[in-house]
Amino acid sequence: MESKVNYVIVGSFVLLLSFALIAGVLWLGSGKQYSKTYDNYTAYMSESVSGLNMNAPVKYRGVEVGQVKQISLDDGNPEQVHLEFAIERGVPIKEDTIAILKVQGLTGIAYVELSGGSRNSPLLKPVGEEKYPVIKTGPSLLGRLDVALTTLLTNLNKTTENLNALLSEDNRHSVKQALADLAVLSNTIATNKKEIDAGIKGAARTMENTAQVSAELPELLNHIARSADAVGKMANDASRASVSVRNTSESVGQKTQRFADDSLPELERLLREMRDVSVSLRRITEQVEQNPAMLLRGKQAPKPGPGE
Repeated sequence: MESKVNYVIVGSFVLLLSFALIAGVLWLGSGKQYSKTYDNYTAYMSESVSGLNMNAPVKYRGVEVGQVKQISLDDGNPEQVHLEFAIERGVPIKEDTIAILKVQGLTGIAYVELSGGSRNSPLLKPVGEEKYPVIKTGPSLLGRLDVALTTLLTNLNKTTENLNALLSEDNRHSVKQALADLAVLSNTIATNKKEIDAGIKGAARTMENTAQVSAELPELLNHIARSADAVGKMANDASRASVSVRNTSESVGQKTQRFADDSLPELERLLREMRDVSVSLRRITEQVEQNPAMLLRGKQAPKPGPGE
């Protein structure tokens, strides 16, 4: 007996299984189980972004945190490239964070590297008319190499020009003349070698004498210092002697004043008495001259007048 197969049930099961498989594939393809929230940021670069493509990774200290969502020339300044990034929310993009273009390996594929972002720096926010916060940019390694090579080539060109100027016909003639003068100088030195040797020896003796004088100079200075001390001592002694003389003079003056006060009255009285004695002696002398016999007979009484 043959078993009967219900094709309706089998067909329904196949259809349900197909729908479930398609839904699972779509769900897995959408990545909703891994969905993350992103914030948009803007950056402006002044160098070439060759090798940077859409959806190129954006890394923060080597860790991938987002993607490049837009690459275009800046409408306001065509010398700049306008970039937009989608970066995972929660990544600390600070005001001092810098975006640098880097190349991965030897493939030439570029990506954006974020660096900086100190702990105390505030979070980056939109400023002015910008729709998204603007991340500062720095020169890439290739950009720095390009600047360095350009500077090096410029310096090489200047050096080449200077060498060409140095090796010009006039300078070559001057160098040749200088070499000729140097040869003449060498010959002159060789010819006057004895005189030069004598001069060098004389200079050596002069240096020796100078050294000897320098060695004796401290002793001479000490002698001068001792002499100065002696002179200073003599000056102090003279000052003290002057003070002593002044004091002695004052003492003599005081004693002379006391002598004058005490002795002058007696001296004046003695002088008066001597003057009186002198007057008496002069009178006696006159009487003796008029009557010398007076010395023998003495002074006679006067003769009586008439009627006595």
